[in-house]
Amino acid sequence: MRYIDAFCHFFPTKVWDKIMEVQPADIGKRMRGIPCIFDLDERKKCVDLFRTKHNYSQVISLGMPPLESMGAPALVEDLAKMANDGQAELVAKNPDYFVGFLASLPMNSPNAAKELERAVKIGANGVQLHTNINGDPLDDPKYFAVFEMAAKLDCPIFLHPSRGAFDLSDYKNETKSKYEIWWTFGWPYETSAAMARLVFSGMMDKLPNLKVLAHHLGAMVPFFEGRVGPGWDQLGKRTSDEDYITLLANMKKRPLEYFKNDFYVDTAVFGSTAATKCGFEFYPKEKILFASDCPFDPERGPGYIRETIAIMESLNMPKNEMEMICHNNAEKLFKIKAQA
Repeated sequence: MRYIDAFCHFFPTKVWDKIMEVQPADIGKRMRGIPCIFDLDERKKCVDLFRTKHNYSQVISLGMPPLESMGAPALVEDLAKMANDGQAELVAKNPDYFVGFLASLPMNSPNAAKELERAVKIGANGVQLHTNINGDPLDDPKYFAVFEMAAKLDCPIFLHPSRGAFDLSDYKNETKSKYEIWWTFGWPYETSAAMARLVFSGMMDKLPNLKVLAHHLGAMVPFFEGRVGPGWDQLGKRTSDEDYITLLANMKKRPLEYFKNDFYVDTAVFGSTAATKCGFEFYPKEKILFASDCPFDPERGPGYIRETIAIMESLNMPKNEMEMICHNNAEKLFKIKAQA
């Protein structure tokens, strides 16, 4: 079985060094404590644990924080170009380890769509966007050009959650989200909210060729199928200050159908068999890609890869479904050459 890890993170040396120079506080202590995310030799050692036995390779993208949070547009443009050039070089020089990369964009710059076009020309297989842009929703009109360019280029968008302890508190009378609630529960909410904004803003209807993947098996959506389904079939019944009833009537499909069929998802659920089964029962198999979220496990690299492969092999799926999730869907979505 071939395994293509569709969503895992690595910083090319030049962009890592530049970020450490200009915004060292933004690369948190956890990132600096995971050599596998910036040290190529360490990363190769990690991949080698699975490369031969499981025919395993990776599609890489930058880790947190979002580039647009690091400074003015000119700086972020430089960081994005540095990241994309670096990842393109890594893929070209290490094809047995990295079979593709997701572009990074200067989303606080009006040149973001141009950088996406350039990144695709040098080999980007997709693009990573965060679920908000310095607090703005993705359906803000100023970002439409990026989505339009992605649809034009048939470049899949991968949504990565973004939220910090001081961005939103869990209680309105507090100023900070405690106990890392902002990550454990806040990130799945961020992803789900971003999906909802794309659906109800009409983005998926305006750009019917747009391909969007929601990280972590669609976040909250599978577990909340009842709320997304019959719950949102009653959109507007709970609201008096806006006319959501007309919005609902003008949608081309039930809300549930957008969430279920118009998004791709991945298997990166931190080694949870229960979450995997829930997501697999909800999403069509042709919409699911294998991913581990390497290297953010307690072992700082191999843990989630090993656990996610073990879960896949334990589910006793039909061979054709296993092949779809483990590599066929990624090959099609990323335009990666299938193995003979």
